[in-house]
Amino acid sequence: MKNEQLLQQLKDLAEKLNITVVEHSFRGVGVPVQSGPCRIKGEDFFILDKNVKLHQKKRLLAEYLAQKPLDDTYVLPVVREELARFEKGVEEQQQADP
Repeated sequence: MKNEQLLQQLKDLAEKLNITVVEHSFRGVGVPVQSGPCRIKGEDFFILDKNVKLHQKKRLLAEYLAQKPLDDTYVLPVVREELARFEKGVEEQQQADP
């Protein structure tokens, strides 16, 4: 699956989890801002910097979604494989940090 398609599948999965994914340009805002999750008025959002490369957007969103409980949600096998890559990375990093 192409990166564009995989990113779209990750966005679709986020929507299933009631997380709104928004792409926004942070250039010229005057303060340092990074992509990531936030909560606004009780709603979950994941904001992606429109100016980062496609593979970075995919990685950022996959890392975030890999931490979410997905047992009751249908996830395409290719998307589940992508999430598993980051889920293992998070676990290994936690074990390495004392």
